[in-house]
Amino acid sequence: MDKAIAVIDMKAFYAFEECVERKLNPFTTPLVVCDPTRGDGTIVLSVTPYLKSLGVPSRCRRHELPKIEGMIFAQPRMEHYVKKSAEVISIVTDLIGEDDIHIYSIDEFFVNLGPYLRMYECTPYALVRKIQKAINEKTGLITTAGLSYNMLLAKVALDNDAKNKPPYIANWTKKDIENKLWKIKPLSKMWGISSGYERKLNALGIFDVGQLAKTDKSFLKEKFGVIGEQLWEHANGIDETDIRDKYVPKDKSLTVGQVLFKDYSVEDARLIVREMAEDLCLRLREQERFTQKIGIAIHYSSNQGVTSHQTSLDYPTDDTDELTNDLVKLYNKYVVNLPIRGIHIVFGKLSDNSHRQLSLFEDEKTSEEKRALTKVIDVLKRKYGKNIVLKGSSLLESSTIRERHSQIGGHHR
Repeated sequence: MDKAIAVIDMKAFYAFEECVERKLNPFTTPLVVCDPTRGDGTIVLSVTPYLKSLGVPSRCRRHELPKIEGMIFAQPRMEHYVKKSAEVISIVTDLIGEDDIHIYSIDEFFVNLGPYLRMYECTPYALVRKIQKAINEKTGLITTAGLSYNMLLAKVALDNDAKNKPPYIANWTKKDIENKLWKIKPLSKMWGISSGYERKLNALGIFDVGQLAKTDKSFLKEKFGVIGEQLWEHANGIDETDIRDKYVPKDKSLTVGQVLFKDYSVEDARLIVREMAEDLCLRLREQERFTQKIGIAIHYSSNQGVTSHQTSLDYPTDDTDELTNDLVKLYNKYVVNLPIRGIHIVFGKLSDNSHRQLSLFEDEKTSEEKRALTKVIDVLKRKYGKNIVLKGSSLLESSTIRERHSQIGGHHR
């Protein structure tokens, strides 16, 4: 079987889709996807290729945008983008089997081309063009693609070589490891190398991928452990990942996070912790799981740091009151009296909820009645929406729960 991997990315996805919907040319239109109802500090989610050609980054704050006449601000529509992404994948599955597609993000996916080359009697490049044309004809979107013999090189080809000019395809072979991969600098431009690892490698005198590739593998393992070996392999174009081997994490968890749009006091933020805990408990029960470990992280305003702590519970549970109260205790114990701008909570050590551990400190009849009531409320929320049943505290000015339930990923549906 021929090895041929492509990673396909929807070019300037959100902004491009907004232009398609408006029958505008994304290559001549100054459009940004950014909520115009929020302040100047709100994040720009996407900009058109036209604005990128003027040096405007894909991600920035609204106040960082240049003053351009006729600038269009498109309200983010996350539910629409999710549906459009699903539509694109459905187009690809008309050509490629689901087992040979790996969805990387809402606008990017990997495709194993090898098994289909004989069927279509074409080269990997021609098959990528076939996929690109099918997406463009049915959605109006333009895609870019990296192509190689493994997932790593395909991704690096996409990020560093494919997005410059039509037909937006970069095909890297083994010779491109030395000719192109090794010339990548700074190191954080290489897929899989974070800015933190870049700083650590720079401190060792390693500034480009070529230098990393020529560094002794055992030295990197000594400095960074298993990650050091992986860094060396990737720098030499080595990646044995198989798209068909779907990753299943051993230790699953549930998380929810929220960035607040103003500074919250310790008192007001406590309500947000309760609201987020209730939502996460609903997700926990929907997945028929218990949790026995909880954690919370509080992000303070103006880069004043983060407080992060977790604790194990005496027994696994999905009870909203118990988990909410335990999270609030954790919050009260460790929160610092500073303005708060973000909250993140996590439920870990998940287990199946088919067996419930009895408590010596509660009446079983009362517990059963409480679980029955919770079940009814859960059914109502799933059927009519999460805002159908809310506590009176949701009417307080500091509450965010009603607005958050009408969003996807913190943005308008």
